[in-house]
Amino acid sequence: MLPVDAPEPQFPFVASIDCAALPEDATDLPLPADGHLLLFGYPDIESFASMGEVVHVPAGTAVEERERHPHSYTEIPEYRDICQAFPQGQLRLTTNVSLPYHCWTEIPEPPWSTPLPGHPRSEELRDVWLDTHGDITTDGPLQIGGYASEECPEVDPVAGVAYFAAEAERAGERAGSEVELKAPEDWVLLADWHPGITGREGATLHWAIRREDLAARRFDQAHVTVFWNP
Repeated sequence: MLPVDAPEPQFPFVASIDCAALPEDATDLPLPADGHLLLFGYPDIESFASMGEVVHVPAGTAVEERERHPHSYTEIPEYRDICQAFPQGQLRLTTNVSLPYHCWTEIPEPPWSTPLPGHPRSEELRDVWLDTHGDITTDGPLQIGGYASEECPEVDPVAGVAYFAAEAERAGERAGSEVELKAPEDWVLLADWHPGITGREGATLHWAIRREDLAARRFDQAHVTVFWNP
């Protein structure tokens, strides 16, 4: 259900989050207090462009039903099969501890990476968390806020989102944007999605946004990357 005057989404529908159902301290994000946050995306394993979008529908907004997936995705058999395999059903909230899954920061000269600033033993800490988090947390297909995770968790996926967003803006994909380019630390994770689709095993979508854009409810500035470890 989208606002009557909203443009057609460019990507398939993934999930709708009822913001009013989220306890205030459930995430580290200043999410809207009401309405629904709609996530759209596609696990494209070849594109480096943003592969998703976010729409906030405030409570009381006049809405209308739209097609779940754009025609461009239903007309091509490969895309259609993937879209039809999207997990269905209701999501139930569980609040868990979230700690970093990554241990390196990329740098522009050899050795090209370094331990997290202030944490010279960050790789050991990461390994301890990977060994123990299964006994502490419960995994689900969709994570809201916290630290991003994927199959190869050496560097922060949010930093990767910030890099690709900057490259897209330099290339003009976000033409007309008045938002100044920000460093990776100015970005936060909105959501991670592990679809678990046959043929896309190990794929993860990361929705991230600048802190100031989130505070200003500029969800159209969110950027989405896809990680896949075949």
